[in-house]
Amino acid sequence: MTPGKKRFRVGILFGGRSGEHEVSLASAASVIRGLDPDKYEAVPIGITKEGHWLIGAGAQKMLPEVLKGGQRVMMTADPTDAALVKLDGSGGGQRIDVVFPVMHGTFGEDGTIQGLLDLAGLPFVGAGVLGSAIGMDKDVAKRLLQVAKIPVVPWITIHRYDWESNPDEIQGAVELKFPYPVFVKPATLGSSVGMTKVHSRAELAPALNLASEFAMKILVEESVTAREIEVSVLGNHNPQASVPGEIVPHREFYDYAAKYLEEGTQLLIPAKLKPAQVEKIRTYAVEAFRALELSGMARVDFFLEKEGGKIYLNEVNTIPGFTSISMYPKLWEASGIPFRELIDKLIDLALEQHREKARTKYQIELPAGSGGALDA
Repeated sequence: MTPGKKRFRVGILFGGRSGEHEVSLASAASVIRGLDPDKYEAVPIGITKEGHWLIGAGAQKMLPEVLKGGQRVMMTADPTDAALVKLDGSGGGQRIDVVFPVMHGTFGEDGTIQGLLDLAGLPFVGAGVLGSAIGMDKDVAKRLLQVAKIPVVPWITIHRYDWESNPDEIQGAVELKFPYPVFVKPATLGSSVGMTKVHSRAELAPALNLASEFAMKILVEESVTAREIEVSVLGNHNPQASVPGEIVPHREFYDYAAKYLEEGTQLLIPAKLKPAQVEKIRTYAVEAFRALELSGMARVDFFLEKEGGKIYLNEVNTIPGFTSISMYPKLWEASGIPFRELIDKLIDLALEQHREKARTKYQIELPAGSGGALDA
């Protein structure tokens, strides 16, 4: 680091109120380790399951310690104020230069945090309010992907109110649309939380009840026998796609336990694909990134039918995992961008996007003495 040069203060937002809280801690720890200490000062900002905001105090360095006994703070929405304000009555604040949200799921990946950061005038890594909200809502995302002529797995959307009001009618509609097995999942959650593979009518109601605990909208999808292919995307105006990788789960499907709690799942990088399949999947990934108004980063997940070879876009993750086994950084490493350089690029993209937003006018400049109600 150049003598006298100030390091960027990077707020690492982690934890949160979603069902993916624990996954977030592992991802955030990896990001903090990946920051170049000569360029950046990491400021861990933990959000508890109850929604309290905390930063490390004293000797607290480990993320669980921050959540248990950190300094209570709040993020102010005033862009002229310090980003973090202490809640101990001291009135002290702490400036953050850029935020790296590593919060998966509800209240972190769905546009809510992004809206607060926009109000606070802070640059942040990843998609903005619109892209985050779309990416989190699998139903809305599928509709937009269809408009973009990107194939998606056939599905129907069920609202929790309708399921609880007319269970027999809903079960009949599912069985009229699809043969068993089907997949049932919350429409607005990730990491396979609340997802079930349903093999018969006896399993359908429990699966819908489980999914409805986590979301107001539920997706029921046709089951396809397919390979699971993933691609990482990086960029703002000119996004690029990584080499594809393949997930080979040791369970019947890639559920939460297979992802985070058990060993046995294989990650094949690069995936064994034909050149035409690689080109098509990477093209679809970039087209989806643009169609869903994303920026910075995303991991795009595909199904490749084992018979017939049809490609379906499964879902887009706007804050992909950054754990030691996560595909997003592994795919970029295989594509020639090591982890530390990837973090650098993501922060640069956040600053670039912030500068682009700053060029937008939000007020009308009226000529002096123009009169009217606005001069009253």
